[in-house]
Amino acid sequence: MPIMNGKEMAEKIKGIKPGIKTIFMSGYTSNAVANNGLLENATHFLQKPFSLNTLAGKVREVLDKG
Repeated sequence: MPIMNGKEMAEKIKGIKPGIKTIFMSGYTSNAVANNGLLENATHFLQKPFSLNTLAGKVREVLDKG
């Protein structure tokens, strides 16, 4: 994204709608993303490329968590 990264966007949205659930997606590995400080350990992450079944499973997982 040209103006902000995904973490910044999520923080803005959470300021408007606290408690919203997010899934971060990236072509980088979760380790590479975490090592650059972009995500906290508790953040849901999906590495690209992924199948529709993988996406659906991750969405279900995130929605089912309290």
